[in-house]
Amino acid sequence: MRLVLVGPPGAGKGTQAEFIAAHLAVPKISTGDIFRANVAQGTPLGIQAKQFMDAGQLVPDEVTINMVRDRLAEPDAGDGFLLDGFPRTTPQAQALDKLLADLGTGLDLVLELVVDDDEVIRRLSGRRTCRGCGKIWHVEFDAPNREGVCDRCGGELFQRDDDKAETIAERLRVYARDTAPLVDYYGAQGKLVGIDATGPVEDVTNRAIDALRSYGG
Repeated sequence: MRLVLVGPPGAGKGTQAEFIAAHLAVPKISTGDIFRANVAQGTPLGIQAKQFMDAGQLVPDEVTINMVRDRLAEPDAGDGFLLDGFPRTTPQAQALDKLLADLGTGLDLVLELVVDDDEVIRRLSGRRTCRGCGKIWHVEFDAPNREGVCDRCGGELFQRDDDKAETIAERLRVYARDTAPLVDYYGAQGKLVGIDATGPVEDVTNRAIDALRSYGG
């Protein structure tokens, strides 16, 4: 099965991608992983991407899409894949459709993790990161025994800038502007399935797998 996972920041895409890919026995492919692999290996595309990343700029779509093309052409993706974090915009989705058509295939399904903005802010703003070991706690869902102190190493817990309410609100605005239109794009193709992404991780995974079974996954 060839699958794309979409959803706002804080929807749990990374966690669900791991479980769903394992269930389908296909590779989980994220743009972050692709970037890191190309940069580490010093590929021509990695060198190009690093120049933009070092300058604090977004990697152009052309470079990203060529990296995705190379990754999807690898043997382990021959029988299917799960894309996490790509496409992020409608032009990227159109480029992906063309890329897959060139490879003689296409997407089977796009799974949308549905969660409202208030829940996203609740999830992300409650995260606290340990300065010592890097473990992430949550003031509501996974609180340490002592407030502000990591149970694992005794390090100080702090709130990352990315997890502050005003930053989260901006990330949600960017998602609504750039990525949410993918819902209409794939919906028009009849490939979109929405999954309630609230509640325990296991419940969300079960909903996703139930939906995939309905489509032969």
